Amino acid sequence: MVALKELFTTDVGLLSLAVIVIVIGIAGYLLRHLLKLMKEKPGTEGWK
Repeated sequence: MVALKELFTTDVGLLSLAVIVIVIGIAGYLLRHLLKLMKEKPGTEGWK
């Protein structure tokens, strides 16, 4: 319980929470994009 209190109340905790949220967001974007690329036919341009 102390760890959650520190996560949401201290400066370092809030920065850590922001980094966690950003990393999860980037992972979700990459997962969605790579799944889309895997469904395309080979030879087409991918990262546009």
